[in-house]
Amino acid sequence: MKIAVDDLSGPEIARFLADHVEQMRSLTPLESKHALHLDSLRKPEITFWSAVDGDSLVGCGAIKRLDTNHAELKSMRTRPTRQRSGIASQLLEHILSEAEDMGFTRLSLETGSGEFFLPARRLYEKFGFRRCEPFADYQHDPNSTFMTKAL
Repeated sequence: MKIAVDDLSGPEIARFLADHVEQMRSLTPLESKHALHLDSLRKPEITFWSAVDGDSLVGCGAIKRLDTNHAELKSMRTRPTRQRSGIASQLLEHILSEAEDMGFTRLSLETGSGEFFLPARRLYEKFGFRRCEPFADYQHDPNSTFMTKAL
C-alpha cells in the first residue's frame, strides 16, 4: 500500500469522499455531521493523504492545522470492502508520524459516539488517543466523541 499527499483533483477521490459524506449524513443528524466536503479539504491549512493498494483507492485521512502546535485529524475513511484489514492502522500511523514531522505536539479528533463508530474509537484508543473536552470550535454534542493525543 502506498500513502501519499493527494491534491484532491482526481475523480476517484472525489467519489470516495462524496460517499463518505453521504454515509455520515445517513448516520448522524445534520447538525452533528463534521465530515468535510471536497472544497473544504482543499484549504491551505489541510494536508490530505490517500492510500492506494495497487490501482485501488482504499483509504484516506487528513490533518487540519488549528495552531502552530495543535492539529485535528479529519476525513479518516477506509473503503467499506477493505475495513478491518489494517489499512486504517497503517494510515493513522503514517499521519501521526507526518504530524510530528510538521512540528505538531497535539493531535485531536471528533468522531461519532454511536455504535457504528465504535471500531474507530477503539482504533484511536489503540494509538493512544484519550477522550477530551470539545476543542477548537466544537461544542458538547451527544452524537460526538472528542479525543486527543500528545505527540
